[in-house]
Amino acid sequence: KDTCMYILLAILVFGILIAVHELGHFLVAKACGVRVDEFAIGMGPALLKKTKGDTQYSLRLLPIGGFCAMEGEEEASDDPRAFNNQSVWHRLLILVAGAAMNFLLGLVLVIILYAGAGGFNSPVIAGFADGCPYEGTLQAGDEIRRVNGERIFFTGNFIQYASADEDGDLDLVILRDGKRIELDNYHMVPVDYEVNGQTVKKYGVNFTIAAPTVGNVLKYSFYNCLDFVRMVRAGLVQLFTGQASMSDMTGVVGMVDIINETGQSAQSTSEGIANVVFLVAFIAVNLAVMNLLPLPALDGGHI
Repeated sequence: KDTCMYILLAILVFGILIAVHELGHFLVAKACGVRVDEFAIGMGPALLKKTKGDTQYSLRLLPIGGFCAMEGEEEASDDPRAFNNQSVWHRLLILVAGAAMNFLLGLVLVIILYAGAGGFNSPVIAGFADGCPYEGTLQAGDEIRRVNGERIFFTGNFIQYASADEDGDLDLVILRDGKRIELDNYHMVPVDYEVNGQTVKKYGVNFTIAAPTVGNVLKYSFYNCLDFVRMVRAGLVQLFTGQASMSDMTGVVGMVDIINETGQSAQSTSEGIANVVFLVAFIAVNLAVMNLLPLPALDGGHI
């Protein structure tokens, strides 16, 4: 039962992602005065049709996307309101709008999930464990902004990029009392600490928990989406440098499986849906970035 629910949810999700993308093109095209011949939700045979002005609006049978058919998009048109006769800036805005809507959808989903958060793992130093060798150079109240050039949004980002440095010589950017401080080749590696009778490796730096205010919900939701963008960038870098292959990429069927597995692995249906929504937010941002790549079939290629 749950498997069917998550598979149907996954199919619906991809339909929504594509429809939202096309809605972005449609809204900006209309705002720019471009003639839109048809705007459709879904694909396949039309169930409902209604014409308003020059545009036919249709609801189609298969819930797997939609399209925005603009005059002059596929071939040149003499209509002054055709896409091909618009200024460069209007065409650029229309083409970018689809990806922007996908990013916005991802952001809204993260905001909804984070609205109930108890706090956020802020990269602002709260204090240090006893004997921490970094106390002094680093101070309570410092915000770690960058590690080896990578922006730090959450505590987890610091751990991720600091631990990825093999020799531990980090280039840090610290924000202290509003002033930017750069620490080049600052040696920072985990050291031994006793925790519950066991020796564990830790940096010994304690970070603050940012309060779940409305401002912080919006800020950290946006940060999370920027972190998604960075994850997509990292995947593309691995692909082009040979660290990953095309076989590691996942298509629509694979993503349906992942969404199903994500939901199934949760301990409750509510947790499963929350996990799926978070994954969908990542997919939405992923689509936004990928769609802007300069490939012929994508908006980035047209741009």
